[in-house]
Amino acid sequence: MTVRQPDAAPGFEPERGFILSVVAPGVDEERELAEISELARTAGVQPVATLVQHRPRPDPRTFVGKGKLEELREAYKAAGAESLLVDHELTPSQQRRLENELNSRVVDRTQLILDIFAQHAHTAEGKLQVELAQLEYNLPRMRGMWQHLERLGAGRMDGGVGTRGPGETQLETDRRLARRRVAILRRRLDELGRQRQTRRRERVRSHTPTIALAGYTNAGKSTLLNALTGADVSVNDRLFETLDPTTRAFEEDGRRYLVTDTVGFIRRLPHELVEGFAATLEETLQSDLVLHVVDASVPDDELDETTRAVNDVLAEIGADELPIELVLNKIDAVDPLARRRLGNRFPGALQISAATGEGLDELKARIAELFAERFELVRMLVPYSEGAKLAELYSLGPPIDERIDRPDGVFIRARLPRRDIQRFAPFLVADADEDAEASRATR
Repeated sequence: MTVRQPDAAPGFEPERGFILSVVAPGVDEERELAEISELARTAGVQPVATLVQHRPRPDPRTFVGKGKLEELREAYKAAGAESLLVDHELTPSQQRRLENELNSRVVDRTQLILDIFAQHAHTAEGKLQVELAQLEYNLPRMRGMWQHLERLGAGRMDGGVGTRGPGETQLETDRRLARRRVAILRRRLDELGRQRQTRRRERVRSHTPTIALAGYTNAGKSTLLNALTGADVSVNDRLFETLDPTTRAFEEDGRRYLVTDTVGFIRRLPHELVEGFAATLEETLQSDLVLHVVDASVPDDELDETTRAVNDVLAEIGADELPIELVLNKIDAVDPLARRRLGNRFPGALQISAATGEGLDELKARIAELFAERFELVRMLVPYSEGAKLAELYSLGPPIDERIDRPDGVFIRARLPRRDIQRFAPFLVADADEDAEASRATR
């Protein structure tokens, strides 16, 4: 993975990070390290050295074996690093032992991603979700400040003379405060969720089709949102650039569609983030169609892996039961032979370039086709005495192809959702009636 990062501000010295990873046999080491390195740079950390141990699974006590731990101590000191970045989720005990061995700060993959999310959250809801995820991650790790007192057996009645003290009491106070804060955050997020549900009901009432963009981080979802809707969403070339969901509209063939860009996914997305961002991910769950945007310019094995990672998260939140259309983006960076190969591997998937506009007309037409069966072209004559019914019709937001104000009422030709046609049945007119009306109007 190669991603260009924005230039650092003048005078800014990035933190020096040392990357540690355990790679199982058969796993692509280069790709694993490329992603954690990119995550580090996105968080403002400059990787200065890397150490990898090849083993089926991490050591349950110290993450790496005893010999590799000794090698890590020496290499970490020689690199002059300020923090250790671990490309896995550590248990609290593993993290504590590594910190004791290196006498330095240890940040695991989950903590690193949470830090990036904290930097990129702009809305009130996004900030609340990040804080909730961070608190739930840190709760079992809240020992460091009072560890010197815990070693004395502080707060335990059986600790012996001279070992009792305020340490455990303060630790429990901190945990209780953290749990209370978690409860407050959950209540606030529930309230925001209800507000979002109200807005969603308005969309349902208007029968406006909603489309969610899902995909691996940096697959070009925000660029596609801008290309479809004319929006001006940030498209800086870095991981998790979009965190807060953004909804914009576009029209095709007289019909209005809503498109929502959501947070990008990643391999081994921490469970705390899926939990903490459940409200945001609901936007995907409540959509009528999911466009799974993939970066078609990456190698085949990486494309398969990132596609599978997104499908796993969609399944975890229950969105895999929705209609999903695969969209192969960044096709402008793919040569003709590779395009044909992609066409054979993913028959029916549209090949587009959100950056150049290639294939966007076909994508819009595909979307309109998928929703076409929902609507039916009808002709209506609404008497002026039924003004409320006319207002009800406009509140649905259907494409009005034609409106003629006649002496006996308002003639409307529009495409209505099939399930609402019955509500306006008394005002429907047949083609012959329309021709007769038109003939009388021209006399």
